[in-house]
Amino acid sequence: MECLDKIDVFSTFDKVYQKYREPFIKLAISYVGDRSIAEDFVTDSFVAYWENRGKLPADTNIPAYILVSLKNKCLTHLTHLRKRQEVIDNIKNQYQWELDFKITSLEACNPQEIFSKEVHRLVNDAIRSLPEKTREIFLLSRMESLTNREISERLDISIKTVEFHVSKALKVLRIALKDYLLVFFYFFVK
Repeated sequence: MECLDKIDVFSTFDKVYQKYREPFIKLAISYVGDRSIAEDFVTDSFVAYWENRGKLPADTNIPAYILVSLKNKCLTHLTHLRKRQEVIDNIKNQYQWELDFKITSLEACNPQEIFSKEVHRLVNDAIRSLPEKTREIFLLSRMESLTNREISERLDISIKTVEFHVSKALKVLRIALKDYLLVFFYFFVK
């Protein structure tokens, strides 16, 4: 009798499988959009019923049980896809924000102004660090554009002394502006 019951259960399962497999696959495809995934979910749902049939009440509606299992598999799959898409969107949004920030930063950046301010600050710091006499002679030479002779006459010192102080100032500036030597030579070396 027990053998007959098993055959009867299997026969019922086989009938349900033959009758509902394809409609369940079509239903799953309508949600997941992929036949192979849909087929896997339907097969897994039938297997879940078969493995749990001994724990279920005798009057269990087999197609309904399998359909609930299929529904849950599709929901889990779609929820996973939504979470994955949210992560992708967040990454995309972060990338877009960084890209927009870089574009805005570059558009707002005026390298000439930044470079010019930095060079002027370095020059001013270097000039302030000079001894008073060297600073005075250098400023007369470079800022007031006086010749060495004019400076020597104004300060009552020799031309060689003027040349020494200008050379000393230029050396200090070369060290301070080592990263900006091309600009330095353009503006200060005549």
